[in-house]
Amino acid sequence: MLRFGIDLGGTKIELCALDESEAVYRKRIATPAHDYDAIVDALAGLVTDAELALGRHGSVGICTPGALSRGSDTLKNSNTRCLNGRPLHRDLAARLGREIRLENDANCFALSEAVDGAGQGSPVVFGVILGTGVGGGIVVNGRCLVGCNAIAGEWGHIALPYLESNDLPAPSCYCGRFGCVETYLSGRGLREDHTRHTSEHFAADELAERAAAGDALGRASLERYADRLARALSIVINVVDPDVIVLGGGLSQIEALYALVPARWAKYVFSDAVATRMLPAVHGDASGVRGAAWLW
Repeated sequence: MLRFGIDLGGTKIELCALDESEAVYRKRIATPAHDYDAIVDALAGLVTDAELALGRHGSVGICTPGALSRGSDTLKNSNTRCLNGRPLHRDLAARLGREIRLENDANCFALSEAVDGAGQGSPVVFGVILGTGVGGGIVVNGRCLVGCNAIAGEWGHIALPYLESNDLPAPSCYCGRFGCVETYLSGRGLREDHTRHTSEHFAADELAERAAAGDALGRASLERYADRLARALSIVINVVDPDVIVLGGGLSQIEALYALVPARWAKYVFSDAVATRMLPAVHGDASGVRGAAWLW
């Protein structure tokens, strides 16, 4: 079966064709980010061009920031604002003459890694994106768990649990609340925490490098981050009890986290032992298009 996955981002649109699990075609174009009709045209054109090149028709799935509103069946919470309130999947379906499936980027990431990535063969996979923001998606037996409000897995906007003195004052979040997981565990959260404790200014990747080289201040900041990540994931484990937690996004490349976090989460999880594994993503930046393709 030929499957087309499309990653609709704010600056670029990428299409990937999967024949079974092999990528047989790729194309990337700039996103006409302020023009809804132009986006629909661009998506339809990518699919048409791919089908002409391959001589075959395929299913179409789309990965995008934001989610479908259960009430209106239109997009919500997309950072490409012209998409909000618009029935993108229905408009594209009318253009291409077939059903279109659409999920947000965190769900597509989790699905990609569950089907043929780090979580392959595991019944329950929780996919985590740690980067500019903090997102999450849940896959159960190879299917995305979306939820009746289309927010399943959105752990970035729960409050960081088990607050300690060095977590305070709780940072403000763009959602209007204070102390959300995202404010601590995003790249900005790690950077600002280090500055608050040391007056030094380093990007998250620089901090990780300094910690790995033996810098005491960098190591302390990384350990605070790891403990916060362990606390936040302990809530996920208590509620969802995933077999595998897969990390993606820029901060997932900090190798030390894969030892530091599991060593800490046992004291927060309501179990005598924690069998959940935490692994880096296999497909990395390709998880968006691959996950979109696997929606079929």
